[in-house]
Amino acid sequence: MARYGIAVDTQLCVGCNNCAMVCKVENNVPDNQWWNRAMTMGGENEYTPGGTYPDNLRMRFITMACQHCDNPACVKVCPVGATYKDTETGVVRQDYDRCIGCRMCMAACPYTGVRSFNWDLRYSLDFAVGDREAPAHQKHTVEKCTMCWHRLARGERPACIDICRAGARYWGDLDDPESEIAEVLVSRKYFQMLPEKGTKPNLYYLM
Repeated sequence: MARYGIAVDTQLCVGCNNCAMVCKVENNVPDNQWWNRAMTMGGENEYTPGGTYPDNLRMRFITMACQHCDNPACVKVCPVGATYKDTETGVVRQDYDRCIGCRMCMAACPYTGVRSFNWDLRYSLDFAVGDREAPAHQKHTVEKCTMCWHRLARGERPACIDICRAGARYWGDLDDPESEIAEVLVSRKYFQMLPEKGTKPNLYYLM
């Protein structure tokens, strides 16, 4: 039994979107869809700082994806059990074969934009990219970050963790005090997205 989570160091993240790109390629995510993305904390526009020039400017980046909650709202509302929490890892998963496309999970999730609906499947290339063990996409189903489930099954880390050149991403078993993520959460201050919603997210943002 494990409870996997991810921590992102907002002091180190430079908003390069390498994590977003490797996620898209690794999982062969269709065009115009993103399971992970970097968002700017600062000014009104992307990649602009907030505050006043020259002495009080500030800008940080938040990478946003499925929060893999301990108490996921999406699981509660799915009428067919297509959205479920894996008991061995704590990862919130999607069963594409069961999904009926009702999008109740999208409506219930308080984290805007972390899920997408496959109205159609369009790709810029005429061949699949990424890992051959990544699940095939299906029309009229809901998708999201899987925490690279196919990699976890092989004992590997999610692709977004390995690609981060800034070393801003941590992953591991939150219940293992010797894991990388557990150690960093003990030593650093952090915040979580919308804790007041009671979903108990397993994505942490280091301050």
